[in-house]
Amino acid sequence: MTVTLRSLETAVPPTILLQPEARDVFAAQPGLTRLGQRLVRTCFDSAAIDTRHTAVAEMSLDYQGDGAPVFFDAGQGLLLTPSTRERNELFTVEATALFIEAASRAVEKCDGVSPADVTHVITVSCTGFFNPGPDYKIVRALGLDASVQRYHLGFMGCYAAFPALRAAKAFCEADPRAVVLVVSAELCSLHVRTSNNPDTIMGSSLFADGAAAAVVTARELPATRPVVVLDHFETVLTPVGEDSMAWNIGDQGFEMVLDSYVPRIIDEHIVGALEPLLAHEPGLAALPYSEIRHWAIHPGGRSILDKVEAKLQLTPDQLVPSRETLRNYGNMSSATVMFVLKHILDQAATAESESICAMAFGPGLTVETGLFTKVSPGLGAETASAAAGAAAGAAAGAAARSAARA
Repeated sequence: MTVTLRSLETAVPPTILLQPEARDVFAAQPGLTRLGQRLVRTCFDSAAIDTRHTAVAEMSLDYQGDGAPVFFDAGQGLLLTPSTRERNELFTVEATALFIEAASRAVEKCDGVSPADVTHVITVSCTGFFNPGPDYKIVRALGLDASVQRYHLGFMGCYAAFPALRAAKAFCEADPRAVVLVVSAELCSLHVRTSNNPDTIMGSSLFADGAAAAVVTARELPATRPVVVLDHFETVLTPVGEDSMAWNIGDQGFEMVLDSYVPRIIDEHIVGALEPLLAHEPGLAALPYSEIRHWAIHPGGRSILDKVEAKLQLTPDQLVPSRETLRNYGNMSSATVMFVLKHILDQAATAESESICAMAFGPGLTVETGLFTKVSPGLGAETASAAAGAAAGAAAGAAARSAARA
């Protein structure tokens, strides 16, 4: 059975942070040591980020709202210290809006699907909690059937889009008529703060807000845009790194642990993490990594992308979707790899079917991977499956020819 991602849409809050301006604000905070100030400038300047979006309207230097500031006093240039409750209250309002906006776009843009067709809703977030949750809010706002099955994946971190898509695939395989709406929304900027701690500074230089939504189904539907066949998923825990990446709840927001050792861990273990995924397609496994057309790598940071590109010997062009997502949006936790996938979908196709290898990293250190096939419009689901098989067969033939020449 072929399960496809039929539409993929994104949404971001309207407030934009320019990286140089954000750097200057963080570097000017009282209480920073000289070392802390140097770390702020180094982290912000080396992040390879130009702009980020935030749901905290106060963070705009032009903000002129009513009432006492809670997150940022623009008049004095001071970052404030709201409680976890205050941060979560804003999450409840702003995340709901992003969840609904992304979900509405995904359903609207999905050929042959209406709100009445949706059978399952899976929501994802690690930056806040409320109940009735975003899954409930989406059902109500989109007018979905009250009997829609709802699931929420909470507090998993940057890799959580993969378990959500894997669950959607399983639902569709269990029920060929299922239509699953997967929605991720993260408001990471709610939890930024001033600190001399290198992990906190690093997080402040990287994280941002955004949402993405996808419609997944095994139904045969018309398509006017490329679709993605969800071929295989795998999960790997690296043997080290449990203390190097974590996400904890504190009294003044959630606290990120992002050790500088993380890129080295990824460098040492990325090949092993890919082995179980590519074992599903021996033809691809036998090829150099650079011959897999597309790579959707979660841009956890510039140094992570640098390590992946060098270790797998990928071309600079293959990392463009990840690097441009990082440059334009920052790290939006679980939603980010969906932005990268959308970038790949929006690229002009060079063949009827093109392989995509996707990967994200998170607490644990957890490596989630997915092997997908981008299929051009006009191919039905069964034709898409055949095209994916033909691509794998062609890869196997190329590998055999390469081995024969050797």
